[in-house]
Amino acid sequence: MGEAAGPTALVIMGPSGVGKSTTAELIAARLGWPFAEADEFHPRANIDKMTSGIALDDADRAPWLAAIRDWISREAARGVSTVLTCSALKHSYRDLLREADARVCFVALEADVELVAARMSHRKGHFMPPSLLASQFADLQPLTADEDGITVSVAVPPEEVVHEILTKLGLEPSIA
Repeated sequence: MGEAAGPTALVIMGPSGVGKSTTAELIAARLGWPFAEADEFHPRANIDKMTSGIALDDADRAPWLAAIRDWISREAARGVSTVLTCSALKHSYRDLLREADARVCFVALEADVELVAARMSHRKGHFMPPSLLASQFADLQPLTADEDGITVSVAVPPEEVVHEILTKLGLEPSIA
């Protein structure tokens, strides 16, 4: 995969609680690429809505996804490949992200709802309540043939998940 064809944005995707942040941070550290957490791009109204237990709709997500797309493009314009988290649950959301001026490669993290619910029950200080997990799984659309990406199970330790991702994508960690 490499950077010969230009900057790449690896979008680590899936429902809340699947391990996006842990996985993305480990990949960014291994590759030496900048990391961004999609939650940081949410407008305050979205965070307030989710904190209140109200699921976001497509209209709520549109400006958030546009902000992420624009960040990817800005980093790519500087010649920088990136790793970021984003639920990217629907094909239409990923279409918007693919409008970025970079190669956008999706890494779908896959787990059953019971595993994710158990992880979420141990999480502290996150605005997404476990009550919204069902809506996340209901919205989740698997990657399709027209999307650049891979799907990886997170039923193994994070280091094994990262190894599988880097192997499948042919990415070699930078040597410090």
